[in-house]
Amino acid sequence: MCVMGISAFALLNINGNFLNCCNRCFVSLATSHSHRNYCTKNAYSNFNSLDDALNSFNHMVQSRPLPPIHQFNKLFGSIAKMKHYSAAISLIRRLDLLGISRDLVRPDTYTIAIAINCFCNLKMVGFGFSLLGKIMKLGYEPDILTFNTLIRGLSIDGKLARAVSFFDEIIKKGFQPDLITYGTLINGLCKIGETRTAILFLKDMEQVGSCHSGIVVYSTIIDSLCKDKKVDEAFKIFSDMIEKGITPNVVTYTSLIQGVCNLGQWKEVKRLLSEMACRNVSPNVQTFSILVDKLCKEGMITEAEKVIELMIQRGVEPNVVTYNTLMNGYRMQGKVDEAGRVLDLMASQGCQPDVISYSILINGYCKSKRIEEALSCFRDIYQKGLIPDKFTYTTLMGGLCHVGRPLDALVFVDEMKVHGLVIDLVTYSTLLHGLCKRQHIDEALTLFKMVECSGLHADIMLYNTLIDGLCKAGKVDFANELFLSLPAKGLQPDICSYTTVIHGFCKEGRLKEATELFKKIEENGCVPNNCTYNVMLQGFLENNETEKGIELLQVMVDGGFSAINCKKNLLANLLSDDRLDHSLKEVLQNCLGIT
Repeated sequence: MCVMGISAFALLNINGNFLNCCNRCFVSLATSHSHRNYCTKNAYSNFNSLDDALNSFNHMVQSRPLPPIHQFNKLFGSIAKMKHYSAAISLIRRLDLLGISRDLVRPDTYTIAIAINCFCNLKMVGFGFSLLGKIMKLGYEPDILTFNTLIRGLSIDGKLARAVSFFDEIIKKGFQPDLITYGTLINGLCKIGETRTAILFLKDMEQVGSCHSGIVVYSTIIDSLCKDKKVDEAFKIFSDMIEKGITPNVVTYTSLIQGVCNLGQWKEVKRLLSEMACRNVSPNVQTFSILVDKLCKEGMITEAEKVIELMIQRGVEPNVVTYNTLMNGYRMQGKVDEAGRVLDLMASQGCQPDVISYSILINGYCKSKRIEEALSCFRDIYQKGLIPDKFTYTTLMGGLCHVGRPLDALVFVDEMKVHGLVIDLVTYSTLLHGLCKRQHIDEALTLFKMVECSGLHADIMLYNTLIDGLCKAGKVDFANELFLSLPAKGLQPDICSYTTVIHGFCKEGRLKEATELFKKIEENGCVPNNCTYNVMLQGFLENNETEKGIELLQVMVDGGFSAINCKKNLLANLLSDDRLDHSLKEVLQNCLGIT
């Protein structure tokens, strides 16, 4: 490693704000500690905490002579491994400034590589590239490790196109990529669904004589193909891998088992499990959990229980995911008490339930309208030292609305905000529907204003819920105003919007307005559905506009629509009308079940 005669950090002009901030935060912390925790044995590389590392740094910079740069690099590397990236950058900068002022130890290229790695992990890969450019201008040649770090940083930041482009650049400059280079790119490409491109890199990798692909790269591609439901292609890659003498491991087999499970190919699952046994590859907890999940989704709960029993017999401890999967299987079958039994079993086996475990149980209680038990389970979450997530709250609030207690559900909105949870449209829609259904219109309007103030863009479904609530509460004019304001808000009314307002007008006997709006449906690019026609027909008949009702009924029949959703007593009265022709009478008789 070359020690830099000129400071790369001094030349790195990146506004200085981030580095100065880090320097103030972490260097001041470092200087505030005493040296009592400093230990000379492994002092530069093994630490229990950031405080220990900072104490060691203070001791090192005060020592004379200063320790060599490789000792500082061990310390910086250890801090980076603890994921205190900002602290590592700050200390590197401090050492750099110390070297400038006293002409002492200077950062070398390995130090800079650590700094670049820290920037990349902070998703500040641009700073990493700036640092690379500076050291190259100084005439120092970075190694493939530095390039790999930058490629990984771009991948973490989701900039795969730039990562591929950078890969091409370093090839042109004569640098030889290694297994890590290819593996990083292939992993990143697979994560964004670019498996085809990843396979091209695999083939390119195999053509490079000094770089041989391994099980990790192959398993990554096989897993990605299986997730894309391209299982046949995954098996082809799997066969190529075996032909090259690469032995599959449990990760490889687990990906394939996941793929064939998703396709419901149970015979293939059994074959893969047998093949694993022949190769002395033991299924792990993830393998078993996949089997449990698929069995539960197909309603084969007894078989799923047996898989868990087999796991335990083989010494593979089920984890919280395994148990949650079984709980959810029972919940889907409406067996909430059995789900509760699994929760108790989990705890008795030393596997602590998580928020998802309790959320599954709460969901089951809510769907069974056992709301008090759901609330009790919700309180248990806090007693266990856990924090409910957005799904937990939404499930519970939905359950309260379902049993007619939307005002109780509304209380949890403030609680969610206290815990820093962002309320989304799903949660707001659940509450708004519950409030409107119980005609708590004032509270519904207040909630709707909260949605608008939150910065969320209310969708047409949310507006339809409020319009429906206003109409049912007799506030049809207010509902119509809201309906007419939709285009100005960037939303187009759908057929549900039209049908709701038409129904509101009909209920109040305002047939002229209902008819005018009905005529505008197709003018505005919508198409009436069976519900719309039935609402309009019912409006005519309830308001003694029989002739118009008969005309509309003829239009409905000609368009292939049925009057089956109209009130039976209205249809029965219409059946006795002499103005009704024979064909329409047959239609009404079918709707009424008269033979």
